[in-house]
Amino acid sequence: MRKPKHIVEKERARRAEGRRTHWLFGLHAVAAALANPAREKLRLVATRNALERLGDLHGVEPELADARKFPAPLDPGSVHQGAALETRPLEWPPLGDLADGRPLVMLDRVTDPHNVGAILRSAEVLGAAAVVAPARHAAPETGALAKTASGALERQPYLRVGNLSEAIRQVRKAGYVALGLDGGGDAAIHDALAADPRPVALVLGAEGPGLRHGTREAVDRLVRIDAAGPLASLNVSNAAAISLYAVNRRDG
Repeated sequence: MRKPKHIVEKERARRAEGRRTHWLFGLHAVAAALANPAREKLRLVATRNALERLGDLHGVEPELADARKFPAPLDPGSVHQGAALETRPLEWPPLGDLADGRPLVMLDRVTDPHNVGAILRSAEVLGAAAVVAPARHAAPETGALAKTASGALERQPYLRVGNLSEAIRQVRKAGYVALGLDGGGDAAIHDALAADPRPVALVLGAEGPGLRHGTREAVDRLVRIDAAGPLASLNVSNAAAISLYAVNRRDG
């Protein structure tokens, strides 16, 4: 019996995703990826100076490159610092395994890789279990994201899910309270945290559009970060860091 066409197409897409490669660049991102046993490493291109600074290559044979004619296929303007590594995307455990009581950061269509990289860095420093984003309309795992994360991508789960609203409902069933960050939220985040002792899933939207309607419907409550002055909006990565710090203060 033949499989339905939509099932065949999904399986092809998964196989294509598994074969996809991308280039990480920059000394911190490359060194962290080389040290990560879960990372599949395909090709390391580096200058002599970068090799000295990278140190242990963990068994990967490098291709020596000239800094003036760097052969890795990077976007113009990429600050590679003489090191680039071709890899395959990381695989992370399912959301149910990651929802272990530590904070979760859930991103609603945050597409800027620099913002997501900064959020991953803050999430690692501030003890989040994972950063969760939709599989579509979100920043993919790229060299720019990894460089901004400064190595955190190798250790901090960045899980992509099919449907963010369903993922929010899943973690709520697992005992989390889902707090959506919004400038018009009905409570300040510190007040909402003080009133609810449950583990926290922080849900943040893209700058400008903010949280989509379906995401707003999926969270328990909309909360805000109170401003001391007239500037009432924050970069999403800054909002994530402040919110995670507030969770840590409550739990610490």
